[in-house]
Amino acid sequence: MDTDDYWALRRDAGVVELPRDFLRAVGPGAVAFLQGQLSQDVAGLAVGTSAESLLLQPQGKVDALLRVSRTGHEELVIDVDGGFGEAVLARLNRFRIRVKAEIEPVEWRCLAVRGPAARDVAVTAGTVLAADWPGLPGVDVVGEAPAVDEATRRCGAESLAAARIEAGVPAMGTELTERTIPAEAGVVERTVSFTKGCYTGQELVARIDSRGGNVPRRLRGVVMAGGAGAAALSVGDGVVVGGRQVGTVTSAAYSPSLGSMVGLAYVHRDVEPPAGVEVGGASAQVRSLPLVG
Repeated sequence: MDTDDYWALRRDAGVVELPRDFLRAVGPGAVAFLQGQLSQDVAGLAVGTSAESLLLQPQGKVDALLRVSRTGHEELVIDVDGGFGEAVLARLNRFRIRVKAEIEPVEWRCLAVRGPAARDVAVTAGTVLAADWPGLPGVDVVGEAPAVDEATRRCGAESLAAARIEAGVPAMGTELTERTIPAEAGVVERTVSFTKGCYTGQELVARIDSRGGNVPRRLRGVVMAGGAGAAALSVGDGVVVGGRQVGTVTSAAYSPSLGSMVGLAYVHRDVEPPAGVEVGGASAQVRSLPLVG
């Protein structure tokens, strides 16, 4: 990791090309269809606005965490972590029966701008979408050829990955899989409308919310003890308390802010942060997210 890149993201502003897949839904039935498929209030989005949302299985587990943008009266754009666009398209088309709307991939790109000065960066081409992370302001610039002021530091993907972990933002394929319950990942508050009416997968989300959001495990931060001399941390490592594995590391990186290896892990609800644990036989601590704010 280039630490200068990291500190640009933390203290000023930096830009990273972020792999995202884009789909466009167009037609007189597009809004109504997505209103019934996504957890967010799609019909309530004004043209030019966007919101994070979940696409769920009928049983309520996660198919995708995505963003939906209202680009016209009968047109919306969906974007999701890179590599998952085809799966989202297939999932939507499976439910798109006698719907007057077409959904197809769009060759757009995304520039992630993060840092305290992210909103001050001059955008020279593309559409600006809100993209704040917990503890880290940001915007995404999207379009066929998005561009920002050349004076903005271009940063590496490793630095952005470290910032994502520190912020506790779950990613598709690591923290979010077909087995994930939304409340476990801590995304319900920003992705779900409880007033919009019915949508696929609603029952599980509503039932857990009515019970106070109680789930068997939760996404937490893991910080290795020992500072710069801390033991390594890897995806798949077990989080152990008293000889019992209580969680598994899903993402890991070095955090210059904390001076140690950090990670994300789903940890049993009985482990209340901050809590001492072992990972790979080394001392660590489970903490609440975000790790850096």
